[in-house]
Amino acid sequence: MGNYHFGREVDHYATQYPDKLAILCVAPDGTEHRMTYGQLRKQTNRLASGLARVGLKPHDRVLVLLPRGIEPYVVYLALLKLGATILPGSEMLRAGDIQYRVQHANTTAVIAHATLTESVNAIREACPQLSHLFSVGSPVDGWTDLASVMDLGSDAHEIPDMQEDDLAFLSYTSGTTGGPKGVMHTYRWPREHLAVAGTHWFDAKPSDIAWATAGPGWAKWVWSPFVATIGNGATAFVYQGRFQPDVYLQLMEKYQVTLLCATPTEYRMMAKLDNLGQYQLSLRSACSAGEPLNREVIDTFRREFGITVRDGYGQTENSLLVGTLQDMEVRPGSMGKPFPGMRVSIVDDDGNELPAGEIGHIAVHKSFPALFKGYLNDEERTKRAFRGDWYITGDQGRMDEDGYFWFEGRADDIIISAGYTIGPFEVEDALVKHPKVAECAVVASPDAERGHIVKAYVVLRKPEDANQPGIVEALQEHVKQVTAPYKYPRAIEFVDSLPKTTSGKIRRIELRQRERAKLESAK
Repeated sequence: MGNYHFGREVDHYATQYPDKLAILCVAPDGTEHRMTYGQLRKQTNRLASGLARVGLKPHDRVLVLLPRGIEPYVVYLALLKLGATILPGSEMLRAGDIQYRVQHANTTAVIAHATLTESVNAIREACPQLSHLFSVGSPVDGWTDLASVMDLGSDAHEIPDMQEDDLAFLSYTSGTTGGPKGVMHTYRWPREHLAVAGTHWFDAKPSDIAWATAGPGWAKWVWSPFVATIGNGATAFVYQGRFQPDVYLQLMEKYQVTLLCATPTEYRMMAKLDNLGQYQLSLRSACSAGEPLNREVIDTFRREFGITVRDGYGQTENSLLVGTLQDMEVRPGSMGKPFPGMRVSIVDDDGNELPAGEIGHIAVHKSFPALFKGYLNDEERTKRAFRGDWYITGDQGRMDEDGYFWFEGRADDIIISAGYTIGPFEVEDALVKHPKVAECAVVASPDAERGHIVKAYVVLRKPEDANQPGIVEALQEHVKQVTAPYKYPRAIEFVDSLPKTTSGKIRRIELRQRERAKLESAK
């Protein structure tokens, strides 16, 4: 195979097609910014060589905090060309989240948008290992302007020979207990991801205007907007505004987007528009990931646009594992089938494969090349993720006689809301820091638009405070300030006590069952 390097592959394409549009970025006011593959090659070379000149080295771990735009493409690709390890960081991370990642990974550098530097400043004293801070967008006191670093660089940069098992991406994902897990992916991962998801599912081609709506900082952004789009020579469409269903459809119509990957929540909200049929879309393919897709959405898009929205299933720890591929029969409610040549199965608690129809763990064989290298600094968690030769995804499912997979639910307490993965521990930890809260439990509550929302059962120190005006809003705002805003509980129920085992552990399963029972009784 040789020493594959994603940066070299992109450069090879850019050399052949320098004038091909790589990124088309649209601001909320309609302002457009464009970058060709030739420009992308030169800018990333200049940034990589400039970062090397100011002291960054291969294997340095760099936390990246950037909003949607052209900058994430330039920064991520330049860091790979440098040989660094990228820690994708959402712009929604708060100081505590940032401190955890910096300390856990022994991160030495941060590249952040100027509007996001305050949260990093708040933890600098606690993180003396941070030796390089670079701001993007405008100069910030105490930070080095990334534009000035690029000015030090050269259009020609020699990409170091990285071993394919060297660490390229370190993505953090929520756990049910303890802090987030650092998922390790190597320099060969982009090749394996392209061979699977980038070919059989999000099948971007050079002729495509490809819009994958995930924001930087998430593993899904690395998957589709970054690797699967520019790795296939397509044009990446980026919108910097907030999601509004009518605006998304207007943009797709105006810019003739041909390939779309959005969350089920975004599809659901677009499908609810009364005037959906008025939009003249150029879509040739559409896919969805993050949580199961509703049959109603599939039917609506097929009826209005003649396009089949294809479901897909994967995790931060791997790549797309199961999906409805191009030209495959769609079975609404099913996630589809494993990709060609992939060993994905349903196994029992001991790692034994189960026959069709039986519910068990959705698992992928350890031989899958895009499987993660392990959890950083956590051999025990890594070991627990496997049963024999099978990596256990943590999800329950079943496989029918024809090989289609059907999602049955989470095997643990992880909450997936509007495509975001949220660990209940993080929300509970934030809530109990409030002086009025004695204890709490956080679970997923079914929701028509988001699939699930975060719901908190809260025991107050003084039960009478439950009648205090604004108490729910105050707790919600508190969580937003302590941890990332998307994690806040959209529903709070005050209770006198929480269900527990004889050993004192909270029985979240009982609370989840209570939420499902409420949904059933409301039907």
